[in-house]
Amino acid sequence: MQIAIIGLGRMGGNIARRLMSHGHECLVYDRSAETVSALSGEGARGAGSLEELASGFSGRRVFWVMLPAGEPTETAIRDLAGLASEGDVIIDGGNTFYKDDIRRAKELSEKGIHYIDVGTSGGVWGLERGYCMMIGGPDATVRELDPIFDALAPGAGDIERTRGRHAEDTRAERGYIHAGPAGAGHFVKMVHNGIEYGLMQAYAEGFDILKTKNSHLLPEDERFDLNLPDIAEVWRRGSVISSWLLDLTAIALAGDRNLDHFSGNVADSGEGRWTLEAAMEEAVPVNVLSAALYARYRSRQMATFGDKMLSAMRYGFGGHVEIPQ
Repeated sequence: MQIAIIGLGRMGGNIARRLMSHGHECLVYDRSAETVSALSGEGARGAGSLEELASGFSGRRVFWVMLPAGEPTETAIRDLAGLASEGDVIIDGGNTFYKDDIRRAKELSEKGIHYIDVGTSGGVWGLERGYCMMIGGPDATVRELDPIFDALAPGAGDIERTRGRHAEDTRAERGYIHAGPAGAGHFVKMVHNGIEYGLMQAYAEGFDILKTKNSHLLPEDERFDLNLPDIAEVWRRGSVISSWLLDLTAIALAGDRNLDHFSGNVADSGEGRWTLEAAMEEAVPVNVLSAALYARYRSRQMATFGDKMLSAMRYGFGGHVEIPQ
């Protein structure tokens, strides 16, 4: 199939490469002419503008936008809508807020343009491992694009089939699903990322406890100088808490035992906040996910007003004096 990829960053470029490796023809555009040139050298058809990109198709046009959520994606989709014709498809594969998908789908349908939202997980490893995808949009259009999604997905691989599972639709076992109408794909991906925050926070806190066990604040006979790279490695092998996130932790510790190359100033890209907003709308308690998000906020400052309030209360009931750092 012919498909255009707009945005050739950490994921967009590899999405194009994986599609080309499966025989699909990719037209590519990015603000960086150097990036476009590099992919052109690998077999893609580069374009210097969205107009040139749109004119390069030989038939039905399928545009995959892989840009940061918010204004960059909004602008690109608005511009593509002006270039697209009835029957063309615009895919948003980034981390867009699902309510924006619902709005866009309605607006584009008035012009006869199909809109698909694809929550895409796989990061920089996607070229090699494939991408797990959660897709929203009209069923007929999603099925027409199945060759694209099947090429990008990891495939069944050697993962043991879930015992007791009986489903005629094998797409989930191959690494992608049609989650529902417009917005459903990004909604599922949003919750996926909220869970990711919680899992990461659990690992981070656990390893913090392990590392601090050698603290001078503890009695000398209770201190352990634990080998964190070995602990991460042994937990990867047969432990009930093994995961890809633990694999990445082990890799990081193997290369830098004290993680001195990392600032610890942890960003969030929006999905955690959106997950909490959805939970509040649905009156669903999410204690772990909310705590994980707040921990990221906390990582970016030395002390919050809330921290000062805690110090004030401790002074009030116990006379504890905590000197500002």
